[in-house]
Amino acid sequence: MDCRDWDEEQYRESILREREALSCTVFRTTFVRNPNPNPNCDSIIVASSDGCIASYSITSCLKMGCGNSRRRDWLVAEPQFLIQGHDGPAYDVKFYDDSLLLSCGDDGRIKGWNWKDISGIEEPSNGIELKPALDLLNPQHKGPWGALSPIPENNGIAADPQNGSIYSATGDSNAYCWDVEKSVIKMVFKGHSNYVHCIVSCNLSSQIVTGSEDGTARIWDCKSGKCIQMIVPDKDMKSNLYFPRVSCVALDSSENWLVCGKGQSLSLWNLHARECLSSVKRNSPIQDVMFDGNQILSVGAEPLLTRSNINGDILSQIRCAPQTAFSVSLHPSGVTAVGGYGAMVDIISQFGSHLCTFRCRGL
Repeated sequence: MDCRDWDEEQYRESILREREALSCTVFRTTFVRNPNPNPNCDSIIVASSDGCIASYSITSCLKMGCGNSRRRDWLVAEPQFLIQGHDGPAYDVKFYDDSLLLSCGDDGRIKGWNWKDISGIEEPSNGIELKPALDLLNPQHKGPWGALSPIPENNGIAADPQNGSIYSATGDSNAYCWDVEKSVIKMVFKGHSNYVHCIVSCNLSSQIVTGSEDGTARIWDCKSGKCIQMIVPDKDMKSNLYFPRVSCVALDSSENWLVCGKGQSLSLWNLHARECLSSVKRNSPIQDVMFDGNQILSVGAEPLLTRSNINGDILSQIRCAPQTAFSVSLHPSGVTAVGGYGAMVDIISQFGSHLCTFRCRGL
């Protein structure tokens, strides 16, 4: 290296960019809908703490050499597209249908991106400016002397395309039902005493389930907007003194079973009988959960993907690259994606082996 061309400022900026990348967090991943049964042909969408919404080709990551999960100098993958979707962290990303990709974040907005515009990009695009087809902004509330509250963040979203609705879990302790066609709020679900972390839609019964910082999960009737059942997972466990919030909820495909993650506890509920079937305690707080048939996948504040049965018995634990995981998603083929701290995404095959592990690139 020629010291005469040394640029101190450029060196400092490169160090800062590297540190920012290492401290970036993937909050949500979702697989792109694809009828092809080969998971290596699919892409994965990522929502991260820098506000970016990005797509990564698993096949391209494998060609780059991201297939070895045992190495610690994980490669930074090049995205198929990269959008500055939100001002502040992007917390959730989901497909509304085959034509619209939804995202939400700390700026209080829900944005819908035309999937045809995104998937039609032939060359890798970084930081493209793309106008959303849908842009919804949470309402502000009037306080004393007419002062307006800050715009509450969106912590999670759920889609009901059959009824043309999007549901959001927000920081003002409410859940909202948005009319997609008219871009207006159809209903407000009030009852939680603290901000709402997570939300799922029961499309078969026209209900939603929310989990909140107040330590409860609530089931709401979407026609009346009223709470029809309040669930307090593991109210007798001492760990609730330290982890009071319900951080994640998930429904099985029949919508008869609900699983709740609250602190270190994982509880399974029969919605028709309105009773808890099982409740177990894990070693660390649970931050995301989902069903895989009659089994439950969970991740949290340790580098493990845990698979358990409906009784809470652990069937397997796979070590993951993110030291703290915030998202677990499942492809129909059985391939799983785990995202978390360090901008890490770990793709795990249906047999438990690591297909590829990569870091997401920021703007």
